[in-house]
Amino acid sequence: MIPRLKAPVSRKMTTLEVRERVSLSPNFASVTLGGPELKDLVVTGADQTVRLFFPREGQRGLRMPTFSNETWMPELMLLPKSVRPWVRTLTIRRARPADDEVDIEFALHGKSPMSEWVRRVRPGDPAGIFDMGTTYRPPDDVGAQLIVADESALPAALAILDDAPESLAAQVFLEVPAAADIRRYDTADDVRVHWLSRDDPGLRPGTSALEAVQRASLPQGRFYTWVAGESRLATSLRRHLVSERGAAKADISFAGYWRHGWSSPG
Repeated sequence: MIPRLKAPVSRKMTTLEVRERVSLSPNFASVTLGGPELKDLVVTGADQTVRLFFPREGQRGLRMPTFSNETWMPELMLLPKSVRPWVRTLTIRRARPADDEVDIEFALHGKSPMSEWVRRVRPGDPAGIFDMGTTYRPPDDVGAQLIVADESALPAALAILDDAPESLAAQVFLEVPAAADIRRYDTADDVRVHWLSRDDPGLRPGTSALEAVQRASLPQGRFYTWVAGESRLATSLRRHLVSERGAAKADISFAGYWRHGWSSPG
């Protein structure tokens, strides 16, 4: 099986500030973070995952962990809640090293701490990131790929497509909460993007994407799959590909970003 996460060679806690917030659609927004400390970030492209640190409402500043190894989480949890920041896992949508900037896109969900922070954030507000690595690593000898994501993994899927070689044909299934969230996205001729709007608030996230792939004509022969989002989408799709499509487990990268009924992506 392809490892779930390939850690970066080096990384450090990086304190930044908000430079811009842009509303993309009813359920998505983008926040640009910048600062001179980004010079230490090694941009790998694809689904480069980071821990995002942001203040709780009412906190005056941001107190980041000081350790850049595996002990940063215990250090964070020992902080009193009055100064402890929120931390969430996100994907860098775009990086502009020359401008010391990164864009991070967010799927907004109700009144979750992250969604509320994105709605109220202003230029100059503090935030921080810690590089975690990537999960997208297609084998060199495959000529096609399958990309599947719900709204929580949409920024990662689009970042993957931005960086994918034109020679790699792809079938892409992207599920979003509403039709108004569907956006124009230009791709190479051999890349087919299927946008799926859930619309029904009672429908479990990921269901539309899973059913669409189950009905789809997929690439012939060996292909690589990257799927992420709600946990049942990731595990059910992997099971379908292995048992009904003859895919090798080693050619599937899958990640459950969240679990419906237990938590939300925000």
